[in-house]
Amino acid sequence: MSVPMKVYKRIGDLRNLSKKDFTATVLLFADGFIPDVITCVNSIKAQVGEDIAIYLLISGNPDLAGLETIQDERTYIVQISEGVGWGEAINALVKLSNSKDVIIMDPSTILTGDAISPTLAKLNEGDFSAVGWKGGLVNIEDEWRSVDDKGPGAVDVLFSYFFAVNKDAALSVNLFNIRAIYYRNADIEFSLRLRQGQGRLWQMDLPLKQERHHGYYDTDPAFRDEQSKKNYDRILDRFRGKNEILVERR
Repeated sequence: MSVPMKVYKRIGDLRNLSKKDFTATVLLFADGFIPDVITCVNSIKAQVGEDIAIYLLISGNPDLAGLETIQDERTYIVQISEGVGWGEAINALVKLSNSKDVIIMDPSTILTGDAISPTLAKLNEGDFSAVGWKGGLVNIEDEWRSVDDKGPGAVDVLFSYFFAVNKDAALSVNLFNIRAIYYRNADIEFSLRLRQGQGRLWQMDLPLKQERHHGYYDTDPAFRDEQSKKNYDRILDRFRGKNEILVERR
């Protein structure tokens, strides 16, 4: 069965996905491994109400078998046939979201309970620009080359396995770097943009689990390492030494 979704050649051709307003929008990017996407989306729907939309962007031309089973009135799927980088794709989805908050999520992340309601509740207290599941503090002693997970609390960075961000706050720092064609470390750069713009980030325990992270383990190692380094080199060039943007060490 074919999937009745919108297909565009390039990301610049992408237009509105929905006219409905939602409480929040989950944003997913996939360039393969569609069965994992289906599992992820079904886990969301099993835990949260229909006021939470799901925007899924498919890059390239992977096997779409089974994708039609998740499409409904709150799940919007679009395909960019010529492919698009991770940062540019997520930026487009953020801009098109009809909600004041968005949730960036990796298809390898699975909800084992309602992780979205407590995340949005914390975000909507108004003290934080972004709230997520995994993150940490930049390791100053390591010259900013690594991030240490210190558990729940105020953090310097949040990872794109699962985090919610206020849309206006994200737009105010120009979203993700479009030069990040690969996801890894793009979330760190975005987090530090938020911190530099006086945004606060909060890490919390949530009912989530991560299955095999194909975006890392099943990506060509040469491509993965090259693009990860490019993303992190931008972080070091722009932020290293600006310890004043970091939260208190703990």
